[in-house]
Amino acid sequence: MRLVELAAGLLSRMNPHILTIMKTFAQVLDSADQLGVEEQESLVEVLQRRLAERRRDALLEAVKLARREFDEDRCRPATPKQIVKRILA
Repeated sequence: MRLVELAAGLLSRMNPHILTIMKTFAQVLDSADQLGVEEQESLVEVLQRRLAERRRDALLEAVKLARREFDEDRCRPATPKQIVKRILA
């Protein structure tokens, strides 16, 4: 536990809000521990679905940005071979 307290102290100096976030996270974990096994499994399923939705939303935004850049001639199509060649050059 001492290592966690030390890390929290260091992080809170870098970002004062991190300590609040860590306390909130600990409270969430403590609350989850109070749930029954089936409720915990349901909570995990809900969180997994929400994370998947967030990832889909982020991917959608990345695709929209890429299409916008392509439409504005800020990038051009390339084959994987061309991309690797350019990276290694």
